[in-house]
Formats: sequence, C-alpha cells, structure tokens
Amino acid sequence: MSNIAKGGTALYGAPLGILMLEARFARIPGDMGNATTWPFPVLYRVVKGASPERVVLHGAAGLLPDFLAAAEDLVAQGAEALTTNCGFLSLFQRELAARVRVPVATSSLIQVPWVQATLPPGRRVGVITVAAKSLTPRHLEAAGVALDTPVVGTEGGREFYRVLILGEKDDLDISLAEQDILDAGRTLLARHNDIGALVLECTNMPPYAAALRAALGLPVFDIYSMITWFHAGLRPRAFGTP
Repeated sequence: MSNIAKGGTALYGAPLGILMLEARFARIPGDMGNATTWPFPVLYRVVKGASPERVVLHGAAGLLPDFLAAAEDLVAQGAEALTTNCGFLSLFQRELAARVRVPVATSSLIQVPWVQATLPPGRRVGVITVAAKSLTPRHLEAAGVALDTPVVGTEGGREFYRVLILGEKDDLDISLAEQDILDAGRTLLARHNDIGALVLECTNMPPYAAALRAALGLPVFDIYSMITWFHAGLRPRAFGTP
C-alpha cells in the first residue's frame, strides 16, 4: 500500500468553500456565517463590496467579476465545491459553475424542486425570503423554481430586514428577528392554503427554522439542510466492512 500523501493545495480537510457577503451584523449559531453552525470544517471568503443591500436590492449589479475571482481563490485554496451566503446569488449559478468547474450550489432556492417532488398532489412549496419585492423571476429561473411559487418576505418586520439588509445597526434582537420569520410564515399560509412545506431563501434564517416548524406544523428546509446534503456527497460516510 502506498504511503504517500497527495499535495497540490494550500489547505486540507475543508472541501466546502463559502462565498460571503461583506456585512457586520451579528451572526448567531445557525447563521451560515457562524462557523460553529457546521458539523464539518468550511472555508470562507468575503467578497469585498458585496453588501447585502447591493446584492439583494440592486441585483448584485457589477459584482460578478468579484465573485468569480473569489471563487477561483477558494478552489485554489482547496475547496472542492462552493456555495454562497445569499440566496439571491442564484443569479450567478451558471457563471460560477462554468468558471471554477467544481460543484456549485449558490442558493437555498435550489431545493424548491426537490421538496416539491416529495409533496402529495395538491400541495406545493412556499418560500420565505428576506425581500420578496427583490426576488425576481430571474432569481427563481436561475434556481429552477417555478415562477408561480408563493413567496413572502420580511420587509414589513421590525428587526430582520432592517438589520440584515438596511444595516441600521450591528446588533440583532434575536426575539424580534424570530417573530419576523414567524409572521412571514403565517402570512404565507394565510394567503395560500395549499402550502405543504417551506423553503427559507435567506441563509440567516436557519436559527429560526425549528420555531417555524413548531408554529406552523410543516417541514422547513433551509441552507443548512441543503449544505449538509451537499457536503455528504463530498465526504460520504464510510460504514466499514460488514
């Protein structure tokens, strides 16, 4: 048996790279940008100038070259697959995958067709996003999401949108943020009585997924569910010899 360790990259043991927006709000456990969220090591790269406001409210205009460069850097460092910390970056799915030529999953929205396939007839997936008015058909099409998918945002809330998108303060009132997510979920169900499961677009929403599941009684999928699935393909569990 060969006893030679393979080289060629700068870092090892963290096959998943995460492209991060440039922001200063608190990232609590469960948030994609909190490294304790993940049960495996990850590589982070902050894309300078990619503020949440610029990406979400202005369609990430002019930022594609910066994301491509950051993606190439992560792959050079040792990432075997890439994701991002904003569901609105589904816009760059095709370009990123073509440039780095490793698996890329830009957005939690990619799960919507998968989840839809699990539901009984007459039920469909609903999406909760940080900003419904900014989630355009282009974002949905890039993630393979049907354009008639019900979507509700948190724009009218008291904390989540104001802190994460408008950047009104660095600190986050967790209780108020959770209430904003719960209110959005209840609004979604009040408007559409055929919802059978939820997908959370925003990568800052996983800390509230359990509370949402308890309040609404529906399955909830988010960036955590997607990335743990994604990583399982990068490092399949070895069960040993029977």
